[in-house]
Amino acid sequence: MIKKILVAIEYDDTSNDVFKQAITLAQALHAQLNLINVSTPREDISFSFSPYSDQDWRLYAETYREGKMASFKLLERLAEQAKATGIEAECAQAIGSPGPAICQLAKSWGADLLMVGSHGRRGFSEMLLGSVSNYVVHHATCSVMVVHEPDRADAGD
Repeated sequence: MIKKILVAIEYDDTSNDVFKQAITLAQALHAQLNLINVSTPREDISFSFSPYSDQDWRLYAETYREGKMASFKLLERLAEQAKATGIEAECAQAIGSPGPAICQLAKSWGADLLMVGSHGRRGFSEMLLGSVSNYVVHHATCSVMVVHEPDRADAGD
């Protein structure tokens, strides 16, 4: 029986589709939601060599901090929307590699279902960019639902 749904929310277009489906499912199953986002600092060693300055590092750190805050505000807003529909919801933010962090959070929270979005990358682009949803499907200790991004070209039909 599904009572705890962990929903991985990215700060992008796919989060809306994942969240809508999570709300619908949680209402039907009387399940609680935990909305999570994984913030990934880029560890680019090229910054340690010239021509990058302390100012470049400060700009990078500030941009990362702002993005992390914006992502958490999104989580809070979505959790409030879920609560307004009568769903028990909480949110959390982790730092690290998204796939492993999502799987670890699902396991430690005791999720019955993990929901992730997919951009639909295939072939070479998936290999180069990686696939969080693919990692999660193969490593999660609970069931996984992958919400595919709608084909925007067909959205007007």
